[in-house]
Amino acid sequence: MTEIVYQSISPSDFFYRNREIAGFSNPSRAVYAAVRELLENSLDACERQRVPPDIFLRLTEVSSSEGDTSTYIMRIEDNGTGLPPDQIPSAFCRVFYGSKYTLQQSRGTFGLGGTITILYGQITTHQPVTITSSTGGDIHEFTMMIDIERNEPMILKHKVLGNKKGWRGTVVHLQMEGDYSRIKSRLLDYLKQTAMVSPYADLTFVDPVGRLFRFERGTDMMPPLPQAVKPHPHGIDVENFRRLVSITKAKSMKEFMTEHFQGVGSKTADNFLKSAEIGNRTRPSSMKPEDIVTLVRAAREFKDFKRPDATCLSPIGEELLEKGIRKELGLTEHDFLKVVSRKPSTYLGFPFIVEAAIATGPSIRKQFKTGTTIIRFANRIPLLFDESSGVVWKVVNKNIHWDTYNVSSDTPMVVVVHVCSTKIPYKTVGKEYMADQPEVEKELTNVIRTSARSLRLFISRSIRIARERRRLDIFAKYLPKIAEFSTKLSDKEILPDIEPLLTAVSRAIPEVEQKIKEVPTIDG
Repeated sequence: MTEIVYQSISPSDFFYRNREIAGFSNPSRAVYAAVRELLENSLDACERQRVPPDIFLRLTEVSSSEGDTSTYIMRIEDNGTGLPPDQIPSAFCRVFYGSKYTLQQSRGTFGLGGTITILYGQITTHQPVTITSSTGGDIHEFTMMIDIERNEPMILKHKVLGNKKGWRGTVVHLQMEGDYSRIKSRLLDYLKQTAMVSPYADLTFVDPVGRLFRFERGTDMMPPLPQAVKPHPHGIDVENFRRLVSITKAKSMKEFMTEHFQGVGSKTADNFLKSAEIGNRTRPSSMKPEDIVTLVRAAREFKDFKRPDATCLSPIGEELLEKGIRKELGLTEHDFLKVVSRKPSTYLGFPFIVEAAIATGPSIRKQFKTGTTIIRFANRIPLLFDESSGVVWKVVNKNIHWDTYNVSSDTPMVVVVHVCSTKIPYKTVGKEYMADQPEVEKELTNVIRTSARSLRLFISRSIRIARERRRLDIFAKYLPKIAEFSTKLSDKEILPDIEPLLTAVSRAIPEVEQKIKEVPTIDG
């Protein structure tokens, strides 16, 4: 009989064995995932510093092997906050270590991205990573590897360099295996969409064959920083509640509720505890497991808690999103663009905001021909894969009846959707598509309908302009002939002036064109 061996493994070892669930499923996706994770870390660092990001990314091919797989050096530089030297080893070489575990919006969700990229590079090339960083003082350069079995950093070298210019930021330099040729178009789409949703960033990318791609900054204006908040009672679970009870200094449950949860005042705490049949003066330390379960269930059903605090969110905003879309899609005054941002809403106690835009017109037709193109973002992260599996595709293609808005099947149209939340309802660790939470689906449907109502006005007025122009073309074509024929019939030599008549019949066109430019905002 075979002996069964039981053992535990570290988080690093787990992702070493299952790296595909973090997006590193094959050599081409590995290049995409690595760029995405490191670039998003850099953007977050710059936004925390409140400086418009200047990010330089370079992929250099070192050697090629059988098939399409090559070894690349990836280097990314930013002008963000930098890291304190004592935090650098763990921040980059320890899985599940980072600054993104507070209750506020951030691009990263699991504290994995940069570390998994370094882990992947190590297990495919057995080369260390070099991290150079400064918070404005000395520059610290670490050469490190990950102790996979222990989930700990191994520091091979540590240099301290002078910093006369006061540079602040981080540089990551690593080697990894990948296949750039297969993922090139998706990677460029990712960079373009990142520039669209972060128009305040200046992104430079040099690919393995030396081609330079520049996504220039369109504005210095940046969205507000999200603020860390306390948990909302509707979003608490038994384990979180137990942890709060174990660390609280509150001497009564009333004090506990007001101190540890957002939007719970003295009166609300009294009413809630009464509905849960828990005494106001009950000591938190005396709460039994069954009491905690009862209280958590009561919190989910209690209707008088205030809505979750939305200061933990940082939506792009209508103005910034419009600037980004116009910049990256090259829209002109002849194109239609309507951006709408909804008020905060909640699902399972987590606040979220949805923003959407619809663009159509000559510039869109040149780029996308016909049909609907969906561009999706979650917490400013472009979602490029598995489009048909997510809730956004469902809303655009099933919930919205486009013929209601005068949109035909051959109308070229781009629908841009952004969802920001403290907890995006991703279906996978790879963060490529969102689950169809009913509240999120409802808000997405409403925001797209609001944009589509303005689109309907634009299309109907465009149809009217086209009709007026066709009518004018007919007059312009046949009036001269009628004038000539009438002159001959009347035995006169001078042709009548037809310009006043042409002016009269074309008088409606400028008026309609002006109305199209002034499409009103429709809230709903």
